[in-house]
Amino acid sequence: MLVVKKFGGTSVGNKDRIMNVAKRCIEDYKKGNDVVVVLSAMGKMTDELIAKAKEINPNPSRREMDMLLTTGEQTSVSLMAMAMDSLGVPAVSLNAFQVAMHTTSVYSNARIKRIDTDRIMNELEQRKIVIVTGFQGVDQFDNYTTLGRGGSDTTAVALAAALHADACEIYTDVDGVYTADPRKVSEAKKLNEITYDEMLEMATLGAGVLHNRSVELAKKHGVALVVRSSLTTEEGTVVKESVKSRDNEISGVAGDDDAARIAVMGIEDTPGMAFKIFNVLAKKNVNVDMILQSVGHNDKKDISFTVKEEELDIAVKALEDYLPDSYYEEIKASKEVAKVSIIGKGLLNHYGMAARMFNALYKADVNIRMISTSEIRVTVLVNQEDMVKAMNAAHEEFEM
Repeated sequence: MLVVKKFGGTSVGNKDRIMNVAKRCIEDYKKGNDVVVVLSAMGKMTDELIAKAKEINPNPSRREMDMLLTTGEQTSVSLMAMAMDSLGVPAVSLNAFQVAMHTTSVYSNARIKRIDTDRIMNELEQRKIVIVTGFQGVDQFDNYTTLGRGGSDTTAVALAAALHADACEIYTDVDGVYTADPRKVSEAKKLNEITYDEMLEMATLGAGVLHNRSVELAKKHGVALVVRSSLTTEEGTVVKESVKSRDNEISGVAGDDDAARIAVMGIEDTPGMAFKIFNVLAKKNVNVDMILQSVGHNDKKDISFTVKEEELDIAVKALEDYLPDSYYEEIKASKEVAKVSIIGKGLLNHYGMAARMFNALYKADVNIRMISTSEIRVTVLVNQEDMVKAMNAAHEEFEM
């Protein structure tokens, strides 16, 4: 049996936790299994590296940031190999270049294209535990790239798919997937199982337990995915294609304060204007989420949309640099917003779900600024200071 195990930064944050992870992996190894381990950077190392970079250059290039940030995972895997060696078990650490993990050339948000598995399989055949850096890859020009925050999950699932692993286990500091972030909603409950589609929406909308791209890959390749705690032996949450029927059609509430709102005001009400705006952003690799177009005044219209907070400055500068002043009257931007969502399989097939959510937010005195829906979720944009209140109100309304 071949098992891929991924451990997050808090799971390897210090010596004791590194030794704990090493022992857990060795347990599977001693059962006769082949074990591949994917690690994130230790604790807050990524944040510390970002802070160091900003001390040197407030606006560092993305290429150099990726070069810097990959050192975090390389530290983790080498220390883990040393830990396993000290426990008498052969192990080898490999970075993205040694694997090799081929990605696109989009720095800080690259996508995995393919993985060469020969090196890993050769090491496994020698009965070694293979420890691989998460979060990183190498592009066609041999530059290091990173996969975005939480990208180690994606590395683990991609490896599981490429190696045809029997299981992919994602270990974190919580013991599974909850109906909401238990740090923000005290009444949140752990789910025994959840569908790929629901988990993808929750991950995309702010649930930090899994990287959204990892869920996409798991669904595409049918990877058996389990989320559990690295600090306990409790059963976790299984992420799979379908689940048993639930009493409650809402599986979770998500909040995301890593959002920013841009409003392009006073646009000419003529064909092609929306394309011109979003084409500028696409060329800068800025992902746009919620979009609202409204009629303004004097045959003008306004277009509002959300982006990740870290991409706000890039997006605004691109619009100001590449859109002629005659196209719009004003660009407004705000970081003081957050998204709150309810997620559930077939949600929009059940009447009144959106109305119940809006009523719950009304009773909690939360103002809604934008609304977006899909078949399995309803998302609203609220003031950032109201996010936790809105999450709790929605969670209570649907009695999860």
